[in-house]
Parts: sequence; C-alpha cells; structure tokens
Amino acid sequence: MRYWLMKSEPDDCSIDDLAALPNQSVAWYGVRNYQARNFMRDQMGVDDLALFYHSSCAAPGIAGIVRISKKAYPDETQFDPSSRFFDPKASRDNPRWLNVDVQLVRKTRLMALAEMRQLPELATMIVLQKGNRLSITPVDPGHWRFIEARLG
Repeated sequence: MRYWLMKSEPDDCSIDDLAALPNQSVAWYGVRNYQARNFMRDQMGVDDLALFYHSSCAAPGIAGIVRISKKAYPDETQFDPSSRFFDPKASRDNPRWLNVDVQLVRKTRLMALAEMRQLPELATMIVLQKGNRLSITPVDPGHWRFIEARLG
C-alpha cells in the first residue's frame, strides 16, 4: 500500500462535496501535470490511501482521508471542448491525461497548512517544500502515521 496527498480546490470539489456524492466517490479529474499523471498511472493502486487536501483557498490543509477505488483511466474532460481541461492534442486512441476514482474514508478536522509547517516531524514532507506545486504527491509512511495520529 502507498500513501498520497491529493489537492483539490474546494470551489471545485470539497471534502463536503465528496461526502454528498453517491457512494461518496468521485473521479479525480483535471490533473494536467505529467509527474502527477505518472503517479496515478504508474504507482497508485486500488486501496492506496490519500490525504484529501484543500488548496487554493483561504484555509488550505488536510480535510479528510480517501482511498483509491479505481485504477487510472482516461480523463474524459480532455476530450470535451467545453471543459476548461480540454486538450486538443489528446485523442481517444492516444489519451494524454488520466484520473483515478477516490472514495471517502472519513472527513477529519482541518489540519491547516500553517499547522503542518510548525511540526518538525513533517519538515521533509513534499507538500511543504519550497516551490512544490504538484497536485498529487507521495506521502512517506512515517508522515502518514504521524498525521493520522494527530487527526485522531
């Protein structure tokens, strides 16, 4: 099993939005970074766990835990000219972008980015590194255990 941190803008899909969806499951669409795509394609597996992270908002931070419920498959938004995620270079025969499905495990208290930055145990966590903007990053098992214990 691997652990991940997956960023979502709450205006697009928040932890509460996920909790309200049928089966509390959603396709993790719109990833347009090759490294993040490759994580989904090459390393994510069903039942891996991820920290659901609210980003690009007033209070960024970890808002819940999800599990990967479906392996990577083509992201349909790349084929839709009306989508902001449309990619004219993508084709059904040669899709460029993928998504996985995630399912809510549990909503947690918000572990704010500011709180995370104050914890020396998380100093090497990828999301806290200067210049990191990836929407999906691996999480070290030690960091995962520490965060889970703090979230209760």
